[in-house]
Amino acid sequence: MIPINLIQSTAETLMNKAAIEIPEDYLTGLKQAAETEDGDLSSFVLQAMLENYEAAKEDRRAMCGDTGVPRWFVKLGNEAQVEGGMIALEAALRRATASATNGVPLRPNRVHPLWRTDHDNNVGIGAPEIEYGFEPDGAWIDLITVHKGGLFGTDYRMLFPSDGIQGIKRFYLDSLMAFGKRGLACQPAIIGIGLGGSKDICMTLGKRASVLRTVGSRNSDPRIAEMEDEFKELGNSIGMGAMGFVGKNMVIDCNIEVGYCHTGGMPMSVHAFCLSSRRAVARIHADGRVEHRTDPDWFTDYQRRETVEWEPQQEAAE
Repeated sequence: MIPINLIQSTAETLMNKAAIEIPEDYLTGLKQAAETEDGDLSSFVLQAMLENYEAAKEDRRAMCGDTGVPRWFVKLGNEAQVEGGMIALEAALRRATASATNGVPLRPNRVHPLWRTDHDNNVGIGAPEIEYGFEPDGAWIDLITVHKGGLFGTDYRMLFPSDGIQGIKRFYLDSLMAFGKRGLACQPAIIGIGLGGSKDICMTLGKRASVLRTVGSRNSDPRIAEMEDEFKELGNSIGMGAMGFVGKNMVIDCNIEVGYCHTGGMPMSVHAFCLSSRRAVARIHADGRVEHRTDPDWFTDYQRRETVEWEPQQEAAE
């Protein structure tokens, strides 16, 4: 049984880490981009970003004035038990979000869409979002917090099978150009692409690809992994760099996730995780151990399972 007070205290620690400390995989990718960037303004921005990250860590202050919209991803081993059940878990994550908003502090970005009601704690109807995943074995819980920008940097299009890979590339480049020219995302970023599913699942796949995959990871399908390499190179060939200035490092990495879809369509979404790439992860074990890491390890073989064991019904003999 995992104590609820341990869940809340761990969640508060994660909120602090996500807001202040850059994940090592993204930081490494950013340093590599800074070494190869030759655009004057893009180089200036990259160096300023790296200095800002160091200052944030030293001063224990949020790395960006816009601290995004905190959200949670929770993965449970099949034998995991939570004191008070899942309702208690959700309440603990909401309290941790409110506490961190006041303590880090985070900007209270969450408001009612119509009345603009603001509880000054990033908690409200449907906020923070809490999404779940499950694994076959284990009595542990993974808590993952992501502080992603909540305005732009996302696009969706219903493609058709006849559009093929070229159509996917076209929409990908259209999206990146719009993100850069119109200031709809802060580059360089981890780009997530969702392919397939219904519209809502397509959006979910793309967002998870951007925020729950580390820089340098590759899809377990080797053909998709090749596309990820190609799309990273393609995204960095359009002449844009940091914050949309002239340069050649707009994409730190490109991650693609897929889901089965209706035979007549090929839904696609594109998501840019902002240049702060704020995420933090911890696994809480039933014996009270807490292990912190930066890799969400969300997309396991189980999460990408394709079918199910089943026995087709035999037609009755005439």
